Amino acid sequence: MVGTAKEMMKTEVKCIGPEESIRTAAGMLAEHHISGLPVVDENRRVVGIISSSDIVKFSGQSHIVTLVGSSGWISPYTDIAAMTSMNKGFELLGKKMVKDIMTRKVITVPQTATADEVARLLARKKINRLPVTDEKGVLVGIITRTDLIAAMAGGA
Repeated sequence: MVGTAKEMMKTEVKCIGPEESIRTAAGMLAEHHISGLPVVDENRRVVGIISSSDIVKFSGQSHIVTLVGSSGWISPYTDIAAMTSMNKGFELLGKKMVKDIMTRKVITVPQTATADEVARLLARKKINRLPVTDEKGVLVGIITRTDLIAAMAGGA
């Protein structure tokens, strides 16, 4: 393998702040067809990662999926806006913040990391993305498993 993180990374990184709602994060993941977002502070330093897995896990623990799924059993005469369990589940996603469920121990790589180092980290840590940071810890890019495969195939 050849190349460095700087050569493989995407520089247009969708990211989110820790004070944003889980609902906002879920919307961004869906809108951009991605499975995870770096969580950054006001200086673009990585403070966490939130993934679709984190949101699904939270939803399961909070019974949001059950709440959404059970909404079909509500009487047609029920005040839908006030009473549906689906709305209650979605409301909970709107109240909880990204910082409440994000993964805080984030593995990042410098721009100088080699493709071999990136591959080993993705495989050993069983992660799907690596934020790339500069020498000050500021987010400058991201490398996904797909980006690595593209580099291996000569398409990076």
